[in-house]
Amino acid sequence: MLVIANWKAYVGELSRAKALLASAKRLSSRTRTRIVLAPPAPLLGTLSAGNKSRVAFAAQDVSADTGGAHTGEATAAAYAAAGASYAILGHSERRALGDTDAVVAQKLAHALAQGLVPVLCVGERERDREGRYLSLVREQLTSALTPLQMKERSQVIVAYEPVWAIGKTAADALNPNDLAEMTLYIHKVLAELLPGKSSARTPVLYGGSVEAENARALAGASGIDGFLVGHASADPDSFARLVKDLS
Repeated sequence: MLVIANWKAYVGELSRAKALLASAKRLSSRTRTRIVLAPPAPLLGTLSAGNKSRVAFAAQDVSADTGGAHTGEATAAAYAAAGASYAILGHSERRALGDTDAVVAQKLAHALAQGLVPVLCVGERERDREGRYLSLVREQLTSALTPLQMKERSQVIVAYEPVWAIGKTAADALNPNDLAEMTLYIHKVLAELLPGKSSARTPVLYGGSVEAENARALAGASGIDGFLVGHASADPDSFARLVKDLS
């Protein structure tokens, strides 16, 4: 099981970030769950320096450019140099700020070129009764993966995060049956885009109001390989309970 803790901008103090890292290290030594932390960019290098634990680090995003006169941007190369092993790309909050499918595809290619494992986020804003949201998820997967070489496509992790489920309580978020159906659908689309049996080995994560209260139920009945956790990952007690429930 893989759990990626997306701290977003919830964590701004280095002391708090170090405390969360220490908690994650203890969890990783006591469970089989793989933990990846995605801190704000300015904290990543400090946290990853000298890290010898099983905890890995992710960039919350990367630039669509590889360098140059782009003030405020952080390239995939810079994140790799700072100690990141993963990169979260296409997150709904970045898409809301203007990241198109084409931009996400660029970022995906840059991350792979620097040896980062891309975590490609896909998901619908609304779930309609006619099932048009399935076409949207297919389009997001296809546009991101098609420009890549077959070998590169096999290195991508997919994170399903329905926008409508974000910010809800555990009781109001996606139920296990619906998640199981979407997981199967994502693997079906991946089977059309990846060589051989690679699609079956592609990890599919879920993100969207993931908390200790619903993580075990979602994991046990859906066939997912882990979670992309938002606000709950910035609370050491809540995150610890979530990880322990998955072990």
